[in-house]
Amino acid sequence: MPTTQSRKQHIKVRETQMEISDEKAPFTDDFEGKLADAQTQLEVLHTQRAELERQKMALEDLNQRKQEFLAGQLELSERFATAITTIDRELFESKREAEDLDQTRITFASHLNRLESLNPEAWPKDSLGAELEKALVILDKADEEFEQAVSHFGETRKDSLFNGQTGSFSGTSSQGNFIGMIRNGFAFNLPIILLGSIAILIYHLK
Repeated sequence: MPTTQSRKQHIKVRETQMEISDEKAPFTDDFEGKLADAQTQLEVLHTQRAELERQKMALEDLNQRKQEFLAGQLELSERFATAITTIDRELFESKREAEDLDQTRITFASHLNRLESLNPEAWPKDSLGAELEKALVILDKADEEFEQAVSHFGETRKDSLFNGQTGSFSGTSSQGNFIGMIRNGFAFNLPIILLGSIAILIYHLK
């Protein structure tokens, strides 16, 4: 029976195989390259992010300034529009008041000329009654229009224009009875006036 003999096998390993090489493996170079690329991309992203933040802040500032402009534009537009409307109204009122005043002045000047032209001393004695009646009508009409003017301007901004002046009468609406009393008194006293005038005339002719 053959004898089993243990044989030792000696594996010879070269020393160069047992030593770790100082040279970098190919995968190490690739990893470091990718890491460098990633860092570069990260820096680029960081720069882009900072730029985006800056643009965002600039845009927010522009929007805020835009809103301030729009608010100011609206406010000033309303103020100018209101002012123009007020000025237009004032110009219209002033023009109308000027026209009213001009027409009133013309009317007053006409009444003044007529009143100043009345001279009872020059009226013929035989028509004294008729002349006085006409004069009273003229006086009544002038007083009526004067009171109408005072009442009209009293309801406007020219309420102090006449300083509360009134005519010889207070107008036909409130003093119609007073005018009637004057006329009636004149009619009743006309004979006495005529006799007195004749007596004065005879006295002066002597």
